[in-house]
Amino acid sequence: MHFCFRTAAVGLLAVTAFAQAPPLLTILNEELNRNFRVLKEKSDPPPYFLSYAVTEHETYAISGTLGILSAKSGGASRTLDISLRVGSPKLDNYHRVPGERQRPQFTTGARVVLDDMPEAIKRRLWLETDSVYRSAAQRITEIKTNAQVKVKAEDNSDDFSPVDPAHAIESVPKLKFEEKMWAEKIRKWSSEFKRHPEILTSSVIVLAQREVKTFVSSEGAALQHGRTFARILVSARAKAADGMDLTTSQTLEAEEPGKLPKDDVVMASVMKVINDLKGLLKAPEVDPLIGPAILSGSAAGVFFHEIFGHRIEGHRQKDESEGQTFTKSVGKSVLPDFLSVIFDPTRHTLNGNDLNGWFSFDDEGVPAQRVAVVESGVLKTFLLSRSPIEGFPKSNGHGRRQAGLEVVSRQSNLIVESSKAVSDKRLREMLIEEVKRQNKPYGFFFEHVTGGFTTTERRGTQAFTVMPLVVYRIYPDGRPDELVRGVDIVGTPLASFAKILATSDRTEIFNGYCGAESGSVPVSAVSPALLVSEIEIQKKDKGRDKPPLLDAPNPGGAQ
Repeated sequence: MHFCFRTAAVGLLAVTAFAQAPPLLTILNEELNRNFRVLKEKSDPPPYFLSYAVTEHETYAISGTLGILSAKSGGASRTLDISLRVGSPKLDNYHRVPGERQRPQFTTGARVVLDDMPEAIKRRLWLETDSVYRSAAQRITEIKTNAQVKVKAEDNSDDFSPVDPAHAIESVPKLKFEEKMWAEKIRKWSSEFKRHPEILTSSVIVLAQREVKTFVSSEGAALQHGRTFARILVSARAKAADGMDLTTSQTLEAEEPGKLPKDDVVMASVMKVINDLKGLLKAPEVDPLIGPAILSGSAAGVFFHEIFGHRIEGHRQKDESEGQTFTKSVGKSVLPDFLSVIFDPTRHTLNGNDLNGWFSFDDEGVPAQRVAVVESGVLKTFLLSRSPIEGFPKSNGHGRRQAGLEVVSRQSNLIVESSKAVSDKRLREMLIEEVKRQNKPYGFFFEHVTGGFTTTERRGTQAFTVMPLVVYRIYPDGRPDELVRGVDIVGTPLASFAKILATSDRTEIFNGYCGAESGSVPVSAVSPALLVSEIEIQKKDKGRDKPPLLDAPNPGGAQ
């Protein structure tokens, strides 16, 4: 069932509005009312905002290699996060002081008992609230006496923005994980690697998890919502004759274990990993080069996530230690005029495929919202939490965190749309035309990437790295495509965006987890393939060790 409405009521009314409130929601709300009331009456300085969030994780994982199980794990936990604000929305304990290297951390990420036992949970809430209040009170005193705070900042917006308190109880499906069935499948899938002794290590992992979030606040918010998620990860590693470490992988995701792909699809992914890795063992190493390339849809999704998505997260526009690439660019062209970028956490699926970056409410209790960040190349807004920035005083539902850390603005489902789309065949023809025009020996096709990273801070180089796993050289004279190894994509964002020439008319999805200041959060990136006039590649680090001297053990026994 799903109930959702908004009200200006506060305190106990938030929970009693539900005919049958979940026990944990009631316990949190009762103790929040008591603690907030006492602190308002007796503490100096008093708090003006308090919220409790409990995140319950249930996880199962099985892994196997060479036809046998290598590990099994599972369990459940609850983590408590407390947000307590002292001062006023204009200036509170979360305020950043110029010159600070780290963001303030108040929540302790304490563990809470799994059973809904009021006495045990309330005692933990009481102790942790006292600890967080003391840290917050000390922090606001230091802020108000810090001369640096009195220097006018470039962004003088408030530290906290108001929202209408939301109420919702969403039913989160129970996690159905048939351990015996998955164990047998893993044995079957992973045994295929035994046929290929040149592969040093390999694994097949099946992961299933359930997450339930319960949230209450002194403004009157009362929420319980969550999600399930399942993944199959196939990976393998080998070592080239020159010592270079080589890896390939494939992932398959779904909203729940029962929706994961059928056995033949998984086995096809296993064979893809094997064949790609064996091809890489024979592939030539590539020298650094700048030239035209096509990034597959999934590779382009990572490309946009790393070099664009992180730079339009709201808190980076206010933080003067950040590079602030796009802070002054609202209303200006930042991408080619045929591209638009949307972040939409309200979408669970796209073209029948499950997305990983969806949620109903962010981690500040704000309803998830579709945000059109770029329209026809023009920057319109940023991803915002309840920490406002100049010109954008309200959250748009993108305040996110891993349990145990503080909220900042983060990405969700990134979706790239194009009005200059051509078929995959035509895009390849355009690549070859560009190779000839530039008089280059070849172009590149980046088929599969594993992820990437970027530097956004002002004291660092405004650069990014995307790590491909499978890359091909595309020759203009009709020679077959050539698999190559040992390359990373590198560059700077503004220069890279200007090089995008066209896109394909077919999108692909990259599902994953993104790590940043507020920890690891689930995300998706959806994009068509990109044709770029120039992309820079550099050599990967090469391992010092050579391949094993001894032959691999004989599966049939010693000879």
